[in-house]
Amino acid sequence: MSSVPTEAIRLAPGNSTDLTGVMSIMTAAFSPRFGEAWTRSQCAGILPMTGVSLMLARNHDSPQPVGFSLFRTIGGEAELLLLAVAPDRQGRGIGRLLLDQFIKQARASGAARVHLEVRDGNSAIGMYRRAGFAAVGRRQNYYRGDDGRQYDAITLACEL
Repeated sequence: MSSVPTEAIRLAPGNSTDLTGVMSIMTAAFSPRFGEAWTRSQCAGILPMTGVSLMLARNHDSPQPVGFSLFRTIGGEAELLLLAVAPDRQGRGIGRLLLDQFIKQARASGAARVHLEVRDGNSAIGMYRRAGFAAVGRRQNYYRGDDGRQYDAITLACEL
Protein backbone atom coordinates (compact mmCIF):
# COMPACT_ATOMS: atom_id res chain seq x y z
CA MET A 1 0.00 0.00 0.00
CA SER A 2 1.50 3.31 -1.04
CA SER A 3 1.47 6.17 1.40
CA VAL A 4 -0.23 9.47 0.62
CA PRO A 5 1.94 12.31 1.90
CA THR A 6 -0.02 14.25 4.48
CA GLU A 7 0.89 17.40 2.51
CA ALA A 8 -1.43 16.10 -0.24
CA ILE A 9 -4.36 16.25 2.19
CA ARG A 10 -6.20 19.46 2.94
CA LEU A 11 -8.56 19.93 5.85
CA ALA A 12 -11.56 22.22 5.56
CA PRO A 13 -14.76 22.78 7.52
CA GLY A 14 -17.83 21.04 6.20
CA ASN A 15 -21.58 21.52 6.52
CA SER A 16 -24.84 19.75 5.77
CA THR A 17 -24.20 19.92 2.01
CA ASP A 18 -21.27 17.54 2.59
CA LEU A 19 -23.33 14.78 4.21
CA THR A 20 -23.44 12.57 1.10
CA GLY A 21 -19.64 12.27 1.15
CA VAL A 22 -19.60 11.87 4.94
CA MET A 23 -22.18 9.08 4.81
CA SER A 24 -20.26 7.32 2.04
CA ILE A 25 -17.15 7.24 4.24
CA MET A 26 -19.15 6.26 7.32
CA THR A 27 -20.81 3.35 5.50
CA ALA A 28 -17.45 2.08 4.25
CA ALA A 29 -15.46 2.68 7.46
CA PHE A 30 -17.90 1.49 10.14
CA SER A 31 -18.96 -2.14 9.87
CA PRO A 32 -22.64 -2.66 10.75
CA ARG A 33 -21.60 -5.60 12.89
CA PHE A 34 -20.45 -3.14 15.59
CA GLY A 35 -23.26 -0.54 15.52
CA GLU A 36 -20.94 2.51 15.64
CA ALA A 37 -22.11 4.45 12.59
CA TRP A 38 -24.53 7.34 12.83
CA THR A 39 -27.45 7.79 10.47
CA ARG A 40 -27.69 10.69 8.04
CA SER A 41 -30.55 12.02 10.15
CA GLN A 42 -28.41 11.98 13.32
CA CYS A 43 -25.60 13.85 11.55
CA ALA A 44 -27.97 16.39 10.01
CA GLY A 45 -29.65 16.92 13.37
CA ILE A 46 -26.48 17.69 15.31
CA LEU A 47 -24.72 19.90 12.73
CA PRO A 48 -26.77 23.06 13.42
CA MET A 49 -26.23 22.83 17.19
CA THR A 50 -24.04 25.36 18.96
CA GLY A 51 -20.40 24.32 19.21
CA VAL A 52 -20.63 21.49 16.65
CA SER A 53 -18.06 21.31 13.83
CA LEU A 54 -17.54 19.04 10.85
CA MET A 55 -14.02 18.82 9.40
CA LEU A 56 -13.33 17.18 6.05
CA ALA A 57 -10.08 15.71 4.74
CA ARG A 58 -9.64 15.80 0.97
CA ASN A 59 -6.86 15.04 -1.47
CA HIS A 60 -5.73 18.29 -3.07
CA ASP A 61 -6.78 17.00 -6.49
CA SER A 62 -10.31 15.84 -5.56
CA PRO A 63 -13.47 17.41 -4.13
CA GLN A 64 -14.52 14.08 -2.57
CA PRO A 65 -13.66 13.70 1.13
CA VAL A 66 -11.43 10.81 2.19
CA GLY A 67 -12.05 11.35 5.90
CA PHE A 68 -13.99 13.46 8.36
CA SER A 69 -14.36 14.33 12.00
CA LEU A 70 -17.43 15.58 13.82
CA PHE A 71 -16.98 17.24 17.19
CA ARG A 72 -18.44 19.72 19.64
CA THR A 73 -17.02 22.16 22.13
CA ILE A 74 -19.12 23.23 25.10
CA GLY A 75 -18.26 24.69 28.50
CA GLY A 76 -14.51 24.21 28.48
CA GLU A 77 -14.62 20.67 27.13
CA ALA A 78 -14.59 19.24 23.63
CA GLU A 79 -15.88 15.87 22.50
CA LEU A 80 -14.89 13.99 19.37
CA LEU A 81 -18.17 12.47 18.23
CA LEU A 82 -17.01 10.71 15.06
CA LEU A 83 -13.78 10.27 13.13
CA ALA A 84 -13.56 8.11 10.02
CA VAL A 85 -11.23 7.61 7.08
CA ALA A 86 -12.13 5.76 3.89
CA PRO A 87 -10.83 2.19 4.27
CA ASP A 88 -8.55 2.46 1.22
CA ARG A 89 -6.91 5.54 2.78
CA GLN A 90 -6.45 4.25 6.33
CA GLY A 91 -2.97 3.92 7.80
CA ARG A 92 -1.64 6.99 5.97
CA GLY A 93 -1.89 9.62 8.70
CA ILE A 94 -5.21 11.13 7.66
CA GLY A 95 -6.94 10.10 10.89
CA ARG A 96 -4.12 11.64 12.90
CA LEU A 97 -4.39 14.89 10.90
CA LEU A 98 -8.09 15.05 11.72
CA LEU A 99 -7.44 14.22 15.38
CA ASP A 100 -4.71 16.86 15.65
CA GLN A 101 -7.01 19.45 14.05
CA PHE A 102 -9.74 18.58 16.55
CA ILE A 103 -7.32 19.06 19.46
CA LYS A 104 -5.99 22.32 17.98
CA GLN A 105 -9.49 23.70 17.47
CA ALA A 106 -10.56 22.60 20.97
CA ARG A 107 -7.56 24.33 22.49
CA ALA A 108 -8.22 27.51 20.47
CA SER A 109 -11.83 27.57 21.67
CA GLY A 110 -10.68 27.44 25.30
CA ALA A 111 -11.32 23.78 26.06
CA ALA A 112 -9.21 22.43 28.91
CA ARG A 113 -10.06 18.79 28.22
CA VAL A 114 -11.03 16.68 25.22
CA HIS A 115 -12.73 13.32 25.28
CA LEU A 116 -14.22 10.64 23.07
CA GLU A 117 -15.75 7.20 23.15
CA VAL A 118 -14.49 4.33 21.06
CA ARG A 119 -15.54 0.70 20.74
CA ASP A 120 -13.35 -1.63 22.75
CA GLY A 121 -11.12 -3.35 20.21
CA ASN A 122 -11.24 -0.56 17.60
CA SER A 123 -7.82 -0.22 15.97
CA ALA A 124 -7.99 3.59 16.37
CA ILE A 125 -7.39 3.24 20.12
CA GLY A 126 -3.62 3.14 19.50
CA MET A 127 -3.76 6.44 17.61
CA TYR A 128 -5.72 8.05 20.44
CA ARG A 129 -3.28 6.81 23.07
CA ARG A 130 -0.28 8.08 21.06
CA ALA A 131 -2.00 11.48 20.96
CA GLY A 132 -2.14 11.56 24.77
CA PHE A 133 -5.58 10.14 25.50
CA ALA A 134 -6.04 7.81 28.46
CA ALA A 135 -8.96 5.60 29.46
CA VAL A 136 -11.23 7.20 32.05
CA GLY A 137 -14.26 4.94 31.87
CA ARG A 138 -16.16 2.14 30.19
CA ARG A 139 -19.76 1.94 29.05
CA GLN A 140 -20.81 -1.67 28.99
CA ASN A 141 -22.86 -2.85 26.02
CA TYR A 142 -22.93 0.68 24.54
CA TYR A 143 -22.85 -0.36 20.87
CA ARG A 144 -25.29 -2.84 19.36
CA GLY A 145 -24.35 -4.56 16.12
CA ASP A 146 -26.77 -5.50 13.38
CA ASP A 147 -26.77 -9.08 14.72
CA GLY A 148 -27.82 -7.91 18.20
CA ARG A 149 -24.40 -8.46 19.76
CA GLN A 150 -23.30 -5.69 22.14
CA TYR A 151 -19.88 -4.07 22.53
CA ASP A 152 -18.39 -1.91 25.26
CA ALA A 153 -17.30 1.67 24.69
CA ILE A 154 -14.12 2.97 26.26
CA THR A 155 -14.19 6.63 27.28
CA LEU A 156 -10.85 8.36 26.66
CA ALA A 157 -9.79 11.84 27.75
CA CYS A 158 -6.84 14.15 27.28
CA GLU A 159 -6.03 17.26 29.31
CA LEU A 160 -4.90 20.17 27.14
